[in-house]
Amino acid sequence: MAVTTFIPEIWAARLLEHLDKAHVYAALMNRDYEGEIRNAGDTVHINTIGDITVDDYDGTDITYEALSTSSQDLKIDQAKYFAFGVDDIEKAQALPGLVEAATQRAAYAINDEADAYLAGLLATGGTDITGGSALAVTEANIYKALVQMKVALDKANVPMDGRWVVIDPTAHGLLLQDKRFVSFGTDINNERLVNGRVGRAVGMDIYVSNNVPVSDDDEYSLIAGVPMAATYAEQIIETEALRDIATFKDLVRGLHVYGAKVTRAAAIAVLPVTYADESE
Repeated sequence: MAVTTFIPEIWAARLLEHLDKAHVYAALMNRDYEGEIRNAGDTVHINTIGDITVDDYDGTDITYEALSTSSQDLKIDQAKYFAFGVDDIEKAQALPGLVEAATQRAAYAINDEADAYLAGLLATGGTDITGGSALAVTEANIYKALVQMKVALDKANVPMDGRWVVIDPTAHGLLLQDKRFVSFGTDINNERLVNGRVGRAVGMDIYVSNNVPVSDDDEYSLIAGVPMAATYAEQIIETEALRDIATFKDLVRGLHVYGAKVTRAAAIAVLPVTYADESE
C-alpha cells in the first residue's frame, strides 16, 4: 500500500462496511439522521409531533386542533481517531490483503469504543423497570427476567415489530440452562446469526455483548427496546495517508465522529441485574 495508491473514499467506505458488521448496539438503533452530519460538533434537530386528540362525533361542526411539535437535539459530540504506520519492509514481506486486514483492525478498535458509548447511553437514557433495586438473576429466573422486560415494553405501548434485548455472556449462560429457551429460542433453523444475535425469546431478538454496562457494584444493565427508540449517526470524515519523513514507512490515519440520542425513553426497558459469585 503506497501513498500514491491510497484512495480516501475507498478506505472510508471499507471502514464503515466493517463497522456495520461489528456493531451490536448501533445496529439496533435507527439511522434516520445520519446523512445530515458533516463534522464533529454538528447538531441535528429532531422534530417530533405531539399526540393528536380523538373526540366523539355528534353531528356538529368538527374542531381542528393545531399540531404541537417538540424538538430534540442529536449532537455529534464524539470524535475518535486511529493512526498506524506500515514499514516498507513489512509491505514487501506481507501476504496479499494487507489493506483489508488493516481496515478490519481499525474498524474493530473504532467499534469497541462506539459500542461501549452507546450501551451506556441507552442504559442512562432508558427506563429503569426495577424501581431502583437490581434483580438477583439465576438460571431459575433468567427467563422470567426477559418476560419482565417484555411486559414493560407492552405497558409502554411499544410496537411488537423489531423488539430486541442485549444481555451479557453470564446472562446468556444462565439462559442456556432454561429448557424454554434451548427448545424454542435458539437457532433451530440454522439461520445465520450476525452482530451478536444468539436467538429469540418472548418476542425479542436476543443479542450478547461484552459491552453491557456494569456499575462499580457489579450491576449489569440488560437493555430491551426497538429501533425507533434511539437514533445513531456516524461518519468517517477524514482518512489520509502520508509518508513518514523520519523512516521508510507509510502512515495512515482517520477520524471517526458519531453521536446518539434516546428519543423515546419509554421504549427502552433497562433491567439492572446481579449474579451470584461464580467462585462460590
